[in-house]
Amino acid sequence: MTNTKILALLLMAGSLALMISLQPGCSEGTSRAAGCTKGQSDCIPDVSYIDTNGVAYSAQSLTGKVVVVNFWATWCKPCLKEIPDLSKVYEKYKKDVVMLGVLSSDNPDSGTLLNFQSDNEMTYPVVRESSDILMSYNYPRNLPTTFIFDRTGRKVYNHVGALAAAKLVEILEPLIKTTD
Repeated sequence: MTNTKILALLLMAGSLALMISLQPGCSEGTSRAAGCTKGQSDCIPDVSYIDTNGVAYSAQSLTGKVVVVNFWATWCKPCLKEIPDLSKVYEKYKKDVVMLGVLSSDNPDSGTLLNFQSDNEMTYPVVRESSDILMSYNYPRNLPTTFIFDRTGRKVYNHVGALAAAKLVEILEPLIKTTD
């Protein structure tokens, strides 16, 4: 077989594989909510978030709620500044908002973390980072970094740096008011 024929066969095989992967029935994910499909970059990542109390949150279980995912660390001064604001907003909106504080680039033992949460009045769930979570959020390098998703799971906002309560409320209010 000549090089030209081999190249032609490889191109046809690649084209066929591409066409098959683009067929609606062969897509990786299924629709979780209107307009948000598993695997889309602007949707809440389909990973398991397990908080320090053992409560698990999946992307599917978060559908219908406004979701705030905040990456932070115990040594991060802007994170320490923002924790009281996040807790205040969470307490006000926890009926409609799931807030997850992802402990990133930090690995205190469970007792130290529990004391930190208590000392800093963290009222929202804390999740330890995992490779799946980090990869799904493109390894946030700057802390704190916050992502906000609407009730359909679509990302509507992300912010690097401390987020003040007033700004967070400004973003959340219209998202909370939209009901199914």
